Amino acid sequence: MTEEEKSRLFALKPLIERWPAVAKPEGHVHFRTKIMWTVLCLILYYILTNVMIYGISEVTIDMFAGFRAIMAGASGSIMHLGIGPIVTASIILQLFVGAKIIRLDLTKKEDKAIYQGTQKILAIVMILVEAIPQVYGYLSPSDALIGMVGRGWANAVIISQLFMGAYLVFLMDELISKWGIGSGISLFIAAGVSQAIFTGLFNWLPVKGTEWSLSSPPAGVIPGTYYLVSHMSVGQIAEGGFSLIFLGHPGYYPNAIVPLLGTIAIFLIVVYAESSRIELPLAHAKVRGARGRYPIRLIYASNIPVILMSALLANINMFALLFYTHPTLSRLPLVGHQWWIGVYQPGSAHPVAGGAWYLSNLNGINSWFIPILSGGVPGGHAAWQYALKFIIYISVMIIGSILFAKFWIETTDMGAAAVARQIQRSGMQIPGFRKDPRILTRVLERYIPVVTVIGGAAVGALASFADAVGTVGNTSGTGVLLTVGIMINLYEQIAREQAMEMHPVLRGFFGAE
Repeated sequence: MTEEEKSRLFALKPLIERWPAVAKPEGHVHFRTKIMWTVLCLILYYILTNVMIYGISEVTIDMFAGFRAIMAGASGSIMHLGIGPIVTASIILQLFVGAKIIRLDLTKKEDKAIYQGTQKILAIVMILVEAIPQVYGYLSPSDALIGMVGRGWANAVIISQLFMGAYLVFLMDELISKWGIGSGISLFIAAGVSQAIFTGLFNWLPVKGTEWSLSSPPAGVIPGTYYLVSHMSVGQIAEGGFSLIFLGHPGYYPNAIVPLLGTIAIFLIVVYAESSRIELPLAHAKVRGARGRYPIRLIYASNIPVILMSALLANINMFALLFYTHPTLSRLPLVGHQWWIGVYQPGSAHPVAGGAWYLSNLNGINSWFIPILSGGVPGGHAAWQYALKFIIYISVMIIGSILFAKFWIETTDMGAAAVARQIQRSGMQIPGFRKDPRILTRVLERYIPVVTVIGGAAVGALASFADAVGTVGNTSGTGVLLTVGIMINLYEQIAREQAMEMHPVLRGFFGAE
């Protein structure tokens, strides 16, 4: 690539080289050290989710309420933005590079460094883009804080706390990727969803009020089901109790037996899908008898495509809410306060009509399947609209996951050419083929592009159907799907790190050195 053909992003190279970042380890990081940093970041994450934003009013609107499991944050805390800005920056760059708007050859070390540095800068920009709108009626400062410092400075206090929390997430993700095990983004998602599932299973606090009753049973599935069964008469169970126990009621008793069964089914399907793989036989070029296998998993791009797709939908919901309710943006021509973009009730972040409604989470059987069987909701949507929403949501998730899967493997050295170089560096080759990276690349191109598309479609379909069935803890099916995949990947990475610790020669094969 000549100087004239280089991307304009190379103009940012001086800034990228001076940009503050977590230092890379100079040599091999021992397994115990990696575990220590990973656990410390996880503990810090849990602490920060319980540190509430200082000076916000009691009346707040969570713009990401329907995507909390994916955003890996806690509403109203300094972790309110979660991983949203980081993932959004990744989405924007992947789309621009994939569409050739930004000309970067990610197979080259210099171009890849520019790509990663630009992503860091863009993440900081996206923190401000997502933090600033929060103070306009969504996370408003309290009257007490406004009385102390004035409206302008009060807004700045809220924004600075949001910025600080999101930037800490950014640094912890970088710290884990360099000094820990796995990805910080994935780890924080799994941590938040696991906490929600545990609470959804065992929470004995009443759904509303302070005392248990048939209209306010324990919120957890296990204590709630036991309480309802033991306190309902046969007549009450026949009249509506059976439906409440098995299907629950959205907003009143969301944790029920069907969401629990859906969570278990998702777990089993994902475990099976993650274990499905194609194994290419390998033999060492110089050591006779040394053989191995290179696994190409069905879910080749892991769960990253669903994370990116869900974050994209979360941002669509955020901007639709801003265009409909923001005092300034709602007055913009063509897009301001337009029903076709999205309609929102006062004080709610969930769309009730428009394009944003069709792209919103299916959120369990009660939210779409029961209305279809009932012929629609009086004063609301018709049955065909719920059916159309089901089709649109699943189609968007599958197609979007395929596209992001293809982008992801090209930006993370998982493409056929990169894998061929990795295998060759390890001294291995496919038996029956000459030791030529071009030949090895052609062999891998028979499998990796196809598996990428199939895996992206599979993970998108699993996530969307899981959202349709519903899950315990109201974490969304996507959240449960991601958590299971993340935990399996984390287990495999820990096993790989232990193997490299015991057999240092494996580090070259895994690309650790």
